Amino acid sequence: MSSTSIANCTKYAGADSHELDMVFSFHHLKVDYKDQMKWELMPFDFMELKRIMNTWQIGMQEKNAWNALFLNNHDQPRALSRFGDDKKYPKQSAKMLAALIHMMRGTPYVYEGEEIGMTNAYFTDIHQYVDVESTNIYNILLTQGKSKEEILHILQERSRDNSRTPMPWNDTENGGFTTGTPWLQLAGNYRQINVENARKDPDSVFYYYQKLIRMRKEMKVIQDGTYVPMLEDDPSVFAYERRLNEESLIVINNFYGKDVTVTVPDLHRYQLLLSNYPDSQIKGELSLRPYESLILYRRNQ
Repeated sequence: MSSTSIANCTKYAGADSHELDMVFSFHHLKVDYKDQMKWELMPFDFMELKRIMNTWQIGMQEKNAWNALFLNNHDQPRALSRFGDDKKYPKQSAKMLAALIHMMRGTPYVYEGEEIGMTNAYFTDIHQYVDVESTNIYNILLTQGKSKEEILHILQERSRDNSRTPMPWNDTENGGFTTGTPWLQLAGNYRQINVENARKDPDSVFYYYQKLIRMRKEMKVIQDGTYVPMLEDDPSVFAYERRLNEESLIVINNFYGKDVTVTVPDLHRYQLLLSNYPDSQIKGELSLRPYESLILYRRNQ
């Protein structure tokens, strides 16, 4: 339901509707469209991203309806390149985005490659693109007077082919994906970002996804807890709480490559369950490093 309203979604996906199990909404994936135009670039609007995601979490929850949770799919550029920093902080920001989604109320979806930190393809020639939408807009923008370099930059940020490159299993030719000719070239960094390397690295994005999935399977507060937004006015941090009976889980995500400080009430009562840095600490005011993500837990006795 890419353009529909919460009211419409709750009508068909509410627990009493007996129609849809859950809903995919896409409003949060238009926050970097300048003037709502897909092919006009601008930095993503973090406050709008936070507002939309919080609104859908609360709106669906109020009607006992269920969200499908995702940042990636075959029609979207890679979330790591879009909302994270795939150059300076690829691991940290990939893990932060994963924690953001997997701890929310709903069912998280993992799109092929995000669990190993795949990035946009960053193709440099129009002949590397296969997607008809991309090749068509290239010609359209040429007629509008944009340069080839400018258009290629737009495609590097927005083309659907960014998420359609073959899965790189290892660093051999074609990433071990095929001995033939793939429909699309692999991303240029596949010799570094591939499944084999991810499985060799105990600190990899891949193993972080496993931890998040295991937590969701084991913890009722993640499965069934209510969603409560936190720090809604903070310009850098996306935080929320999950509550179930005597349990409380807090998720705190720094969305930027700079240090920030936040205050969390009763912080001393929480324990750190998971972080994307090996030496995260929780005491006093929380000082978050670039793209740092913390998952905190407490049970009231």
